[in-house]
Amino acid sequence: MPMTAVTRDGRTYTPEFLDAIDAEKCIGCGRCFKVCGRDVMRLVGVDEDGTVVELDDEDDDEIERMIMVLADPGACVGCGACARVCAKGCQTHVTVDAA
Repeated sequence: MPMTAVTRDGRTYTPEFLDAIDAEKCIGCGRCFKVCGRDVMRLVGVDEDGTVVELDDEDDDEIERMIMVLADPGACVGCGACARVCAKGCQTHVTVDAA
């Protein structure tokens, strides 16, 4: 049976936690990051070889594109705000029993 949570007024719901971000679909727009108050994701760069690299001022010219990656998946509360704002549908969410 899936884990349930309770809203402030007592309604129950099943949290769906961020489990993965598809790097091929992600465009690095940052919408998901902006709605998440829990620091679950972070923006990183991808170089011409497809290697994920941390962002810093020194290597910015080597970055081909940016993507979001999971930074702290354990901090996710399963609210789903990130999925609702993702224009590319690149996130996978799971319930606790599926994780």
